[in-house]
Amino acid sequence: MPTFSAEKLTEFAAALLTAGGLGKEEALLVAWSLVGGNLRGYDSHGVMRIPQYLGQVAKGDTVPDAEFEVLKETPSLLTVDAHWGFGQRQARQFTERLIEKAKAAGVAVGTMIRSAHVGRLGEYCEMATEAGLIGMMMVNNHGAVHRVSPPGGKASRLSTNPMAVAIPHGDEPIVVDFCTSATAEGKVRVLKMAGQKCPDGWILDSQGRPTNDPNDLYGNPHGSLRPMGGDQAHKGFGLSLMVDIFCGALSGGRCSREVPSNQVGNGVFMMVFDPEHFGGTEHFDSEVSQLVDWVRSCPRVDGVDEVIMPGEPERRTLARKRAEGIALDEGNWSQLVKLAEELGVDVPE
Repeated sequence: MPTFSAEKLTEFAAALLTAGGLGKEEALLVAWSLVGGNLRGYDSHGVMRIPQYLGQVAKGDTVPDAEFEVLKETPSLLTVDAHWGFGQRQARQFTERLIEKAKAAGVAVGTMIRSAHVGRLGEYCEMATEAGLIGMMMVNNHGAVHRVSPPGGKASRLSTNPMAVAIPHGDEPIVVDFCTSATAEGKVRVLKMAGQKCPDGWILDSQGRPTNDPNDLYGNPHGSLRPMGGDQAHKGFGLSLMVDIFCGALSGGRCSREVPSNQVGNGVFMMVFDPEHFGGTEHFDSEVSQLVDWVRSCPRVDGVDEVIMPGEPERRTLARKRAEGIALDEGNWSQLVKLAEELGVDVPE
């Protein structure tokens, strides 16, 4: 597998994006965000997305340097039209505005419609924790693609509808970031491009039968992703339904539908809280710390060395990949090399 430092991979990703029509500043921001996904083990939200992104730019579905239009605003509310701009840029602006509102009002709630793919949701929730705040974000795909079937169904009805929450806790924020489906569609795409099989429990074929072949998700007729929860999949599907309503109906965007919209992107719902305006920051920090200590003190089963808190695996992966480099599988790397040749971009050694 080819392996690159984060800096070299970011430079290459930015060069591809610039050659594909983005301005240098926006290209660097998007590249930084994608490589940040790779660094934390989220390859489904990493540089493998670049061919998809530039394909959407070529079709006019994603707009470089798009307008960030505030539709409605109060001291604690914000609604935005992203005009199909790159999600990484639009979502950062959106989050920055909500952080400032939460600092002043205690809580800020916002929605953003017509955004291109925003990437890893934890990135924006972690922006809130860096300011000592709590961040929660969820997205749907603006009614564009069905991926997840309801329990007992054999046809897809919802998108993967991910959500993330980040809690400030010193240098080790507690971060949960997951799809309400059994896995992210991008992870299936990574395995498909790498020529590998999916683990048990991820996908169903077009007849609703369990399968390990990632190609079944993209066939004609296509298969579906299972909801999160295994034998309790109704819980994951119920959560997904709520995400679709918050991000599609409440936002002024679109929910999943029989005839999907022709542009793939994200409808976004986000909340930011300042603990100081509630029980107080000192109390909050003390309670979170004692809770973490209490959870870590749990007796462990044989073979388990430690109890790990949400967010720790990503931080450890980040430290390891910064030291050892980011390895890309041959399937995904070949797609980037092919794109570079088409765009006249030098391929790094």
